[in-house]
Amino acid sequence: MKVTVKYFASIREAIGQGIELRDTSATTLAALRDELLAATPAHAASLARGRAVRMALNQVMCDETAALSEGCEVAFFPPVTGG
Repeated sequence: MKVTVKYFASIREAIGQGIELRDTSATTLAALRDELLAATPAHAASLARGRAVRMALNQVMCDETAALSEGCEVAFFPPVTGG
């Protein structure tokens, strides 16, 4: 299936792109994250399991168990703090 993946803030800077259309066999956010971890060293460093990474599916915050569907939008971004 095809999904749109968006990267924000420091993740976007590390990966070098803000958006990509990706063909995937992943059915959950966790599986997509694993697929991306194997994509490039920059993806592996930015999305590593030990790092705090927030995820959204179709603009709704989700955990990794969320199911993907054809044409969905996935976003990865670091936690945001304010002051």
